Formats: sequence, C-alpha cells, structure tokens
Amino acid sequence: MGEPAGIGGELSLLAWRERDRLQRGAKFFCIDDPARLASIAASLGWQVPLRVITLPEEATICFEEALPVLPLSGPVRAVTGQPAAGTAALVKESIETAVRLSRERQAGGVVTNPLHKAAMYGAGFGFPGHTEFLAELDRTDDTPAPYPVMMLAGPQLRVIPVTIHMPLAEAARTLSTELIVKTVRIAHEALKRDFGIPAPRLVLAGLNPHAGEDGTLGREDIEIIAPAIKALREEGIDASGPWPADTLFHAARRRQYDAAFGMYHDQALIPIKTLDFDRGVNVTLGLSFIRTSPDHGTACDIAGTGKADPTSLLEALRLAHEMATHRSQS
Repeated sequence: MGEPAGIGGELSLLAWRERDRLQRGAKFFCIDDPARLASIAASLGWQVPLRVITLPEEATICFEEALPVLPLSGPVRAVTGQPAAGTAALVKESIETAVRLSRERQAGGVVTNPLHKAAMYGAGFGFPGHTEFLAELDRTDDTPAPYPVMMLAGPQLRVIPVTIHMPLAEAARTLSTELIVKTVRIAHEALKRDFGIPAPRLVLAGLNPHAGEDGTLGREDIEIIAPAIKALREEGIDASGPWPADTLFHAARRRQYDAAFGMYHDQALIPIKTLDFDRGVNVTLGLSFIRTSPDHGTACDIAGTGKADPTSLLEALRLAHEMATHRSQS
C-alpha cells in the first residue's frame, strides 16, 4: 500500500488500467483497503472494477477483469496529502503481509509503493526505511537478518551505492575493503540468479576525483578500493577499477559492464536518475524474496489530483516479474 495519504493508491489503480504495458503473464494484486481504492477511483472518475480476494492465487483468475485486492485487517482512514501516524499500523501490516506471502511462495515478490518515513517514525517505527524493515522480516530463528543491498536499475544502467543514506563525510569514514567486498558479492550473486547474467561484468568507481590520481588526491582508492577489487578477482568475480567516476557513465562505457558501484549515494544515483528518471526501479538485493519499488517518493503534494505517473511502478512490476521468472529457472 505505501503511504495512504500519498499517490500510492492512484498508482495502483493506474497500473491496472495500463496493465497492457506489462509483459504477458505478469499479474499483481494490491494489499490495501478496497473501500479506500474505490473511493480514490470514484473521486477521479476512473472506471476500475475491484475484486476482493482471500488468497493470492485468486488474483490470477480475475486480473484481466478487475484489480484484485487483498484487504487489510481494518479500514484506512487517511486524509489526502496529509500523512499521519494513525495509519502507520496498517501500512506496516501491508508490508508484513506482502513479505510473508512472498516467503511462503504464494507470491512471486514484493513491490512496495512509497513510504512516508516521518509518519511511520511518529508511530514508533524503529527502522530507517522500507529496506531495513524488509531485512528484519527476512530474519529466521536460525539466521540473522540479511545485509540488504540497494540497486537502482533502469533500461540503460544498473548502479549500486556501497554506502547509502549518510552524510558524505561519514560515507568516506565508513567505506572499507570489507564493506565493498560484501556489497559486490551480494550484487554479483543476485545478477546471476535474478537477472539471468551468467558472468556479470562489474565496475567500481573511485572515491576521489580521477580515482585519487595515484594517491595525490586521496589514498582511499589505493588503500581501500583496490584491495577489495583484488580480493574479488581472486574469487573469480569480474570486477575492475577503481575508475574515475566522471568517465564511467557515458554511453560507450555503459556497454562494457552490467552494473556499476558508486562509493556513496549520489555518485551512483545521479547518473541513473539523469538518464531515465521515470523508469528507474529500486531493487533490494540480498533478501530471500524479490523486492522492487518505484524510484520516487510519496508525492503528497499532487495526491488526489490524478497527475501521478505510474511509469516507475509499472517498471517495478515488470522487473519483479522478470526477476521471479529468472529465479524460478535457476
């Protein structure tokens, strides 16, 4: 469901209306309040028939005629454009239900609508965001929570930031050989299993301008990143670098690799969002289940206007379907 005061409901309705943009065989259902979705559709004058389901398998039967909705345990009372802590419990329930059904193999994967973190924090949500909560839900009695890796994937580029949501100065302090190796290993396995790439070609950007210019512009590229690449190559992973980030993302260079690693958030995300903002998909690697998400926020400022663009959600649904297909064949 995502944040009910935002555009998530509109995106779900639009994605079903534009389902012909999905590949053949791709079907989805919503975990939401059917009355809420019906109200949104009516207020915008959209003809979207809804079908309440009790089991995921029912969605495959009715999908072409109606949008399948698996109801939450109670009504969602949200004010459009005004996120509030009062809906956080049901938002959390929608995530937990999606993960449970995916872990039980009743669904091929989880596609999350955008979350409003401040509203969740106000209700005592103890995680920085979706990703960390999903990792915690993937914990078992025998295994700890997995280490989640964020990938942004689009038609022209896949990028993975090694450090994510932290100040730039802290990112430089946090970067380590061990962290790089762990991140690349997880992404390498996911590219093989979920993207159908038998031998992924991976490139790593340097941290400093010109990848440190042989140490004259910083030692991190020599002392942290290069040893990580050496260790990865010794494991048989096709990793190269550190490369100057300013020449890593032009068209000819992009044809030479399957995924690029940035050492900090903006180094990885600016290129993909510049190339194709609307079709970027947020993918969480390293989980036992598939998870994708639109690469944008809740857009509460345009909620209820019908101006929401479902392209990123459709791309997230498309990619989840492709990943599930690859995983079933591996």
